[in-house]
Amino acid sequence: MTTTSVTVQSHPVDPSVDHLIQQIVAGPDTSATCSTDLAVGPWEIDRDPGYGPGASMGDVIPTGAPRQGELPAEYREADDEALDARIRAAKKALGERVVVLGHFYQRDEVVTHADYVGDSFQLANAALEHPDAEAIVFCGVHFMAETADLLSGPEQAVILPNLAAGCSMADMADIDQVEECWEQLEEVYGDMTAADADGRVPVVPVTYMNSSAAIKGFVGRHGGIVCTSSNARTVLEWAFQRGRRVLFFPDQHLGRNTAKAMGVPLDRMPMWNPNRPLGGTDARTLADAEVILWHGFCSVHRRFTVDQIAKARAEHPGVRVIVHPECPMPVVDAADESGSTDYIRKAIAAATEPTTFAIGTEINLVQRLAAEHPQHTIFCLDPVVCPCSTMYRIHPGYLAWTLEGLVAGEVRNRITVTPDVADPARVALERMLAAKPPAS
Repeated sequence: MTTTSVTVQSHPVDPSVDHLIQQIVAGPDTSATCSTDLAVGPWEIDRDPGYGPGASMGDVIPTGAPRQGELPAEYREADDEALDARIRAAKKALGERVVVLGHFYQRDEVVTHADYVGDSFQLANAALEHPDAEAIVFCGVHFMAETADLLSGPEQAVILPNLAAGCSMADMADIDQVEECWEQLEEVYGDMTAADADGRVPVVPVTYMNSSAAIKGFVGRHGGIVCTSSNARTVLEWAFQRGRRVLFFPDQHLGRNTAKAMGVPLDRMPMWNPNRPLGGTDARTLADAEVILWHGFCSVHRRFTVDQIAKARAEHPGVRVIVHPECPMPVVDAADESGSTDYIRKAIAAATEPTTFAIGTEINLVQRLAAEHPQHTIFCLDPVVCPCSTMYRIHPGYLAWTLEGLVAGEVRNRITVTPDVADPARVALERMLAAKPPAS
């Protein structure tokens, strides 16, 4: 098989993926990147439709996806030090009026200014802890800002620094496709509200947190629930208590990996392709189904392969391989462990002896973990530096622009969810919050 050498950086590790990409493009670093366009400011990309350079650059963006207006020149032309100083000054001026949330996958130059760092669910909870804050600046992607708006107070403004920071996985299940899927399933299963002798309806819809507010609203209206990568098993157990089968979207891999670990046979997990009649399957297959998987995926986690794991094991005997459950099933099966971003962080923090870790998740988190734990050797399974396209659209320039707007009394890039969507979406989120996984 053809392999690519994995270069493990010597300690101490620079946590900045931007610095690494700049060095690759300039020549001092011999590593590879999936796109040299990652070295330019995202404002150079915002003028064009698409997800931008990075893991999702080959994905088709929906028509009408949000676009970011031009960032003023003073922010485009400022260097890192100047932007850092402006952000700190704006935060100081705003004080407790603003809370800055930073996702694990954000570039280090943004994370350094976050009041809280976590995954989408942890950050939504962090927003709940500050009901008196006038503004919540969410350094993440669009569906995360929507969720924060759902859970925050009506008078609080949720801001996404760059409107072009969407999510290709979330976009793979739009509300029209899901509604059409539900109608076709009704033709197969009959009345979707009719319970059997055990009190179970034909289908319970389950959506991953990585979905639009409209999808969460759909789930809430149809007796379903939201899940995270941390509580997906608990949520599926909840759904199977109420339904004979589950419609799981938008990420097929999280659904498959979770259901397989619960003992659901693979032949009882048909794929639903929204671009084909009856999802590309048939009524008999659907009758036998236990989990109907939506044809969606995370382009970051789809990059990881079994060959990469084999290469890591060959070059680093005793390596501990941990991957995210959004990775394809063969990758999860070949790894030593799989778990959410928080699971990965905690597993590394709990290692008492110097250990070599090969991690299958987004490079910004991996690079930061390597810098935080110099006693370990930590590297990304994918030797090609290829961050999440849309997380990388948040740049310190946009953060400075939104914060200085607040100082001037102007709310820029506010994200709001309309009440007709927000009310049922909150129901689905509340069900998720009540479905707590057992303590480890």
